[in-house]
Amino acid sequence: MRKTLLSLIAACAMGVVASASLAAETTLRITLQLPIKSHLGQNLMLFKETVEKNSNGEIEVQIYDSAQLYKDKQVPQAVGSGAIEMGVASLTRFVGDVPAVDIFYQPFMFNSDQLVRAATAKGSAVRDPLDEAILQQTGARVLWWQAYGSAVMLTNDAPLSTPADMANKKVRVFGKTLGEFVEACGGAPTLISGSEQYLAYQRGTVDVGMTGVSGVKSRKLWDVMDTITKTQHADIEFIVVVNEDFWNGLPAAHREIITAAADLADKAVRDEILEIEADAYAEASKNGMSIIEPTAEQIAAWQDCSTAVYQAYEQTAGELGQTVMEAARALRAGG
Repeated sequence: MRKTLLSLIAACAMGVVASASLAAETTLRITLQLPIKSHLGQNLMLFKETVEKNSNGEIEVQIYDSAQLYKDKQVPQAVGSGAIEMGVASLTRFVGDVPAVDIFYQPFMFNSDQLVRAATAKGSAVRDPLDEAILQQTGARVLWWQAYGSAVMLTNDAPLSTPADMANKKVRVFGKTLGEFVEACGGAPTLISGSEQYLAYQRGTVDVGMTGVSGVKSRKLWDVMDTITKTQHADIEFIVVVNEDFWNGLPAAHREIITAAADLADKAVRDEILEIEADAYAEASKNGMSIIEPTAEQIAAWQDCSTAVYQAYEQTAGELGQTVMEAARALRAGG
């Protein structure tokens, strides 16, 4: 009996050793404010599966979705300080450290898929200087960009067709420049994190919502808003960042695997965004929302009232802002 017991203990001990030998050498924790079922969450799942497969389990990726660990606005500091290895945040959350990132929120600057693709491509004269500045200012390295689509307006009972419809209304925004856009067009901006907007609409904290249409689907915002106006006034981008000190401490082979998976994820979400948006509009309509397409004259009215936003950006975004603004204008001019 004693011999049998000792054999069992030895077998268990060998099992523990074997399990330890199979444990991942590197663990990547990623914080995400959106649900895992959102397209950004699914994009992270693609990254996770690719990294874990190509590393033969040496790298483990753990995703904490729905703002379990950090809200969107907390991600730059959390990753930059090393409190967590990786995180996903709206690009505009980095505006405090790098004001030039708000080039993507200049009203109607990137108003076509072709322009967005050109500006966000790895190596572009718009994206690369921003990636480098984020690294230098925050200690967080940009691994890839996640397309989120164009910004739209959400209301109840009536569309937001012109700036006159926004007068004196409280509007949810998620960035400084978007707030300036709202103010220039007669509204009162209120900064609210993506994870908090459902309650803000439900409680009437704001009168008007602003988000990407894919967020309408993933957060089921049709429960609290009934109309989408397709102003498409800004390009919403999220970025996935990793702490630089942690990154530099990784084995070169692990960095190569992670970089390749990040490039794959970057391309995948960019290629899918138009289909994702179309599906989200269809789902919103199915759930009772009205989808409003502004006329050319109505869009022109929105553009006219936002002239001051461009002027403010050029005054506050510094030399880097001038650089990326020139690059953006060159893209618009076909150069």
